[in-house]
Amino acid sequence: MPSATRPQHARRLRNGSTLPGPHALAVAISALMASPLLHADAATTPAAAAAATGDSAQTAAPAAAATAAAGVTLDTLQVEERTLDSNPYAQAGAPYKARVSGDARHVRPLAETPQTIEVLTQSAIQDAGNSDLREILDTLPGITLGTGENGNAFGDRYVIRGHEARSDVFVDSLRDPGMTLRESFATEQVEVSKGPSSTFAGRGTTGGAVNSVSKQASSEYDFTKLQIGAGTDAYRRITLDANNRASDTLAVRINTLQAYEEVPDRDRADRARNGFALSAAWTPADAFTLIGDYYHLDASDTPDLGTWIRPLTAAAGAGRPVHDVFSYIQDEDFLTSQVDVATLRARYAFSDRVRVENALRFGSTDNGYLATGARGGTRDATDPAGAVATVTLSTHQGWQDVAYVVDQLNLFLDADIAGMTHQWVFGAEFSDQDVLNGVYVSNNTGATNCILPGRGGNPPAPGHCATDAGGAPVGNIATLLGRDVRKGTWDSDYGIRTTSLSVMDTVDLGESVSVFAGVRLDSFDYSNRIQNTGTLVVTPYAYADDLFNYHLGTVVDVTDQGNVYLTFSSASEINGGESDLGASCGYGGLCGANPAEVAASEPEQVRNVELGSKWNLLDEKLLASAALFQVTKDDVMESVGSSYATTGTLNTGRNRVEGIEVSLAGNLGERLGVQFGAATLTSEVLASFTPANVGKKLSNVAEDSLFLQLRYAATPKLAVGGTVTYSGEMHAGQPDSAAAFDTTTGKYSYTVPGYTLLDLFASYAFAETLQLRLNVNNAADANYYLAAYRSGAFTYIGDARNANLTLSWDF
Repeated sequence: MPSATRPQHARRLRNGSTLPGPHALAVAISALMASPLLHADAATTPAAAAAATGDSAQTAAPAAAATAAAGVTLDTLQVEERTLDSNPYAQAGAPYKARVSGDARHVRPLAETPQTIEVLTQSAIQDAGNSDLREILDTLPGITLGTGENGNAFGDRYVIRGHEARSDVFVDSLRDPGMTLRESFATEQVEVSKGPSSTFAGRGTTGGAVNSVSKQASSEYDFTKLQIGAGTDAYRRITLDANNRASDTLAVRINTLQAYEEVPDRDRADRARNGFALSAAWTPADAFTLIGDYYHLDASDTPDLGTWIRPLTAAAGAGRPVHDVFSYIQDEDFLTSQVDVATLRARYAFSDRVRVENALRFGSTDNGYLATGARGGTRDATDPAGAVATVTLSTHQGWQDVAYVVDQLNLFLDADIAGMTHQWVFGAEFSDQDVLNGVYVSNNTGATNCILPGRGGNPPAPGHCATDAGGAPVGNIATLLGRDVRKGTWDSDYGIRTTSLSVMDTVDLGESVSVFAGVRLDSFDYSNRIQNTGTLVVTPYAYADDLFNYHLGTVVDVTDQGNVYLTFSSASEINGGESDLGASCGYGGLCGANPAEVAASEPEQVRNVELGSKWNLLDEKLLASAALFQVTKDDVMESVGSSYATTGTLNTGRNRVEGIEVSLAGNLGERLGVQFGAATLTSEVLASFTPANVGKKLSNVAEDSLFLQLRYAATPKLAVGGTVTYSGEMHAGQPDSAAAFDTTTGKYSYTVPGYTLLDLFASYAFAETLQLRLNVNNAADANYYLAAYRSGAFTYIGDARNANLTLSWDF
């Protein structure tokens, strides 16, 4: 789309102030150089722990020599050189295994944490060749993708253990409310907490939460890593990761990205990414640390809404996607996201047992899209070609402006009480999120080429058919609609202010039993001004409420290597909690014909019980986990009648998801690395305003899913590997509700078939600092589909086979 017509939105907060632009924020951040160390005792931080076996060994040597000269006998220190894939949170010598979380509030290693937290490290992500967060999460078991109203709906959409999670994405433990395209070029690892997580994350997080841990500057080492990739489908990707240690107390790190690729076998569909991330670390004293980060991303895609699902009344392939649909993208189609985020962190250690950390973030996201959908139809009998089958096109669009500020304060206190050491975390958080949603005005000016039946009682009329009388795509397919596009007015002005208080404690009751307990109170003020874009009449909705949630878990050590745990947790989601849906009840927006009724609504409540076991095996190089879980959601908001109307009923639904999940992460031997996960889920609607929904499956839930990634070091220089991803079939429908069901046929209306994908990779190290990696994605060139809209009107198509080479140079 021409730049002149792309969305330009003011960045503002609800108090009317203007959020600084990227240049002003960059100047401000450059004055606040900081360190990634999160603990008072540097030896216990993830970065320091990794450095103790890496580059920091060089600086430790003089001290060791001096100690030895004083007559003290030291244990042998094993020195491991820093490698291309170093990760401060990973287990030394096992790059696929995360030892600790990037969230300092998880005070114990992941193997001792009573919750399923699945982690993909930087090494696993890069070996698999994934870059967008959607690609990364799509491989994980128990997670599926969803679609939004009008198509992509500004970015990625995730469903974790059967529950909507598109608003439950965090960066460095702070909520990232911009529903945008997300990249991994500045990501150290991705952590997915399975099950309700409100104690840590606050409102929402009913099925879990996603936390991306950023790369940060460190004064422990200097390095520069350049990666250059090229491949099929015009693929190119260039990233730079450079850390400079200016002194023992000051360091700066920069990550940059330039990437472009065409979507395989989908003409005119493409993806472009440009961005940078600056991080600075300043430690003027051992007890005091400042961290400053600035992140910028420009994402510009030509989106493809894929195919559609045949109605159950169709004779062949009923209820399933239409295969081999030609590309029908229009020249005017676009999907853009601009993200700017500035974060300042401060840490002060009063002693080895008391420290305080504060994080302040300002962020803005500008999103906009205009996408074309396609669906099968029939020409009217009055058309010169007769009533023959054809393909018709539709328009889906919207823009969104997000501005937010959040401040999070945590006090870490280790205290001895009754002979037991308690690891307390006291938290306070304030957030102010403001989202303005709007529409584009799009008029079709292209010449009509067929006559289509009227809709809604209207008579037949000239229209645009994407196929000719013989069923072949028309010659002017890319310009068929000839859209005239301009930015229209806003339709929803959404704001939510939240003040939160939390207390968490981890304590050992004996040598083999530990307990984690946490409570959190979220007090929010909600407002949503809904504007009719035709009459410009504004209807205000507003209310306030408090959410109280808890988390209680116990870990019992069976041996030094393994444990069993039992966890209870809860979560709450407010009615209207999704910021992009206005007053559309059927899509998760505010539900209630009378604004005064909103104050009487109850938050959706989720309860979770999980029984699991974790084992640190093979000299702690392999983590094996298994968990049984049950997630029950009460007071589910449901719509009545038309999902497009504001009429609705409040909190009449109930559903349950239960299942089992197993995983492996780390090394199976000296040469073989593994990342494995498998999940089986059973979902059921337990209560509904519509009695026929009871007993049905939840929409967008795959009952079975599996991911396996193996990397084998055939020689010291050559490594080969691959991934297998399996997802069982799922059924489209309204999120967090029963999948669409046809009572006439007794079948689910819109089925997304299951699929199995095979990706291959190989790497060769020409030298210690120079490596070449080959990735072949979808090596078997399977046809597969990722998600479908609730009416089957569009179904995302997975990428066809593609390949690329990446050269990594570390200097």
